Amino acid sequence: MATELELKTVVKEPDQLLKRLRQLGEPRFRGMLRDRRLDRDGQLSSRDQVLRVRRWLPQSGPEWAELAWKGLTTVSPGGYKQREEIETRQGDGQATLRLLEALGFTVVEAIDRFVEVYHIGDADLRLEWYPRMDVLLEIEGSAAAIEAVIATLRLPRQACRPVPLRTFAAEFTARAGRPAVLAEALLGGEPPTWSGA
Repeated sequence: MATELELKTVVKEPDQLLKRLRQLGEPRFRGMLRDRRLDRDGQLSSRDQVLRVRRWLPQSGPEWAELAWKGLTTVSPGGYKQREEIETRQGDGQATLRLLEALGFTVVEAIDRFVEVYHIGDADLRLEWYPRMDVLLEIEGSAAAIEAVIATLRLPRQACRPVPLRTFAAEFTARAGRPAVLAEALLGGEPPTWSGA
């Protein structure tokens, strides 16, 4: 079991950030990320736990999947989002979903996004375009690695926060006057934000 530390921030100028990231290295992944969160009668959500199947669909090459359990979310003394995590790589995400459904779990939330993933120093970064929402950057690693990346990319430190995705979605909805959409199937024919990425 590992403990992950992370911060997220809204990216107001994705093209400029992409240029900086690509100057620092090639993306390790570029493509779709499709998360399906599962539960059984609210047993996990009532304890702030997550059971997730994540499908990685690269623009070229074979897809793979990860099965993950995530524990209670807390904020570390240094101000980072923190939670325990167990993760294992799977070959077939659809088969993993069917297995969990056979055990009585159902999909309770779908999250789809187009992503570019980078590794800078000792931190992992994921630039995320959602169907309808702000572009986000997630930075994961040790506290020192996260702070080094924030300094390297010249990100406003106060804008990098330990809050969950639903907080960013609520802020977008309040600011834009229309709801954030995290699942591609809910767009109703509207082009997703990543169509221009």
